[in-house]
Amino acid sequence: MKGERIINRQTWTSLISSVRQLTSSKEVGRKARWLFTLLILFLLGINALNVLNSYVGRDFMTAIENRNRTEFIRMALLYIGVFGASTLVAVIHRYTEEYLGLVWREWASRQCIYNYASNRVYYRLKTKGDIANPDQRIADDIRTFSTTTLSFILMLLNGTITVIAFSGVLWSISPRLFVISVLYAFAGTLFTFLLGRPLVRLNYDQLDKEANFRSSLIYLRGNAESVAISRREGHLVKLNLDNLKTLVTNFRRIIAVNRNLNFFTTGYNWMIQIIPALVIAPIFIRGEVQFGVITQSAIAFTHLLGAFSLIVTQFQSISSYTAVLARVASLLGAGEREKTEVMANKAVCIDNNRIAYQGITLHSPRSGRDLIKNLHFEIPHGTYVLVKSQDESARTALFYGTAGLWEASEGTICRPSLERVLFLSELPYLPPGTLRELFLRPWPEREPDELFLKGITVPEERIMEVMRQLEIDSLVKRFGGLDNRQHWENNLLLEDQQLLAVGRILVAEPRFLVMDKPSTTLEPKRLDRVLALLREHSISYVTLEDAANTTSLENYHLILELKEGGTWISKRVKAGRVVADVRLVAP
Repeated sequence: MKGERIINRQTWTSLISSVRQLTSSKEVGRKARWLFTLLILFLLGINALNVLNSYVGRDFMTAIENRNRTEFIRMALLYIGVFGASTLVAVIHRYTEEYLGLVWREWASRQCIYNYASNRVYYRLKTKGDIANPDQRIADDIRTFSTTTLSFILMLLNGTITVIAFSGVLWSISPRLFVISVLYAFAGTLFTFLLGRPLVRLNYDQLDKEANFRSSLIYLRGNAESVAISRREGHLVKLNLDNLKTLVTNFRRIIAVNRNLNFFTTGYNWMIQIIPALVIAPIFIRGEVQFGVITQSAIAFTHLLGAFSLIVTQFQSISSYTAVLARVASLLGAGEREKTEVMANKAVCIDNNRIAYQGITLHSPRSGRDLIKNLHFEIPHGTYVLVKSQDESARTALFYGTAGLWEASEGTICRPSLERVLFLSELPYLPPGTLRELFLRPWPEREPDELFLKGITVPEERIMEVMRQLEIDSLVKRFGGLDNRQHWENNLLLEDQQLLAVGRILVAEPRFLVMDKPSTTLEPKRLDRVLALLREHSISYVTLEDAANTTSLENYHLILELKEGGTWISKRVKAGRVVADVRLVAP
């Protein structure tokens, strides 16, 4: 983001939109509105007690000056009562604020996670690299955003109420002191802004540098075995130390700016204590006011100047918050853009009865060379296809292109929605969890529905039936049942992992399955058994393999061969043999 404005119209639009969505939410909107109303009432109560406290303090000090014992005791008791009431209201106000902040954070985090995961926004953001450390933004920045936004909103409301409440009090004591408070606050705000302005950019950069440092440490932990085998500790140590160095260098700049800012704000706050006395003391000496008025003027001046000087007293917090606000807004904005692009993607059309490549051209994003040119190939439901590729990149492009993760430069891919076509990678992916959870249906292609989010359990009988068909039912006993949580990638052979992935597909019963090099993890007999089960469940399959693969053709109706240079050949298979009608397509 070098050279870009951190705060812009989109940032404020995202902030306002987030507040509006919270208050109108079906889940927590009513609760949020009630809690916010209570907070406003508490603010009114706190300020009313502060005004009352200024008058009680005035009369208390006047009673001391007049040596009036009875009035002194009465004012002392009233003073204690006001302090007690103020304490009660302030504590309940703080509790309500923290509770509403937690409600907001939970709601905002849930919404952000749903949006980040739906339409595979997470993949598109990672591929483009536009948004750095989205995980840190969701985990940390959303928390800071929700709680700090609420605090600043309440601070502004409290400042407004304070100005209304104490302006009359201070004006009645000394119009001159009121004018001085306004001018003093204006000058302080101006100088604070000029001195602290660099903090906005520095705090924004610091959040990214902290996240990069943490990510490099997590990478070392997550790849401990590979690093130990390859003895690459030195490289990763250098990477971590470089990240630490940039982090520390940026933080030194923050400390330097804070030092200069603190020189000014500390002096500014000290002067607040003496200005009322300098203005009111001469009036008292002339006998125009009582002694207690000095105390009251100090209280009123302090409260009023505190309201006028929010930028001075809170600038460091504001600068940190501004950075967080910009990061959250950019994450939300990027997510919305990606969702819009997915919805408007005309390179993919939905047809639940076939997979069809209509003039598709796929090229390498790095070199720009064409991997597949002008592919016209149709796979009706009930058809089984073997794709053999001489170019590994072409095979990968077709696999990811069919899944919608590799954009076509030309043509259209027609396929079922992602609930009706599933994909099996060369290396299986099994998230940590229970065996039962592994058989849950995949994430919806568009917006997640509430039924899925609450969790849909698969009947135990169905799970056991599929595992018996795949001859992996012994895993249930081995791992102590279906509900024992495991890290499967550490505890299972690749073949067993892949068979579990196949089991989930059999339970989901899509219309189509696209597999990338299943022969890597499955032995020929196992693979034949898997393909037979897919046919029994009326699941049409497309198997992508290298050109050298010698898999049996009895499991297929069609062969698509991807040649070097983007050319391709389609062949028809009958009874395990290639028939004569071969089409060679040269783009």
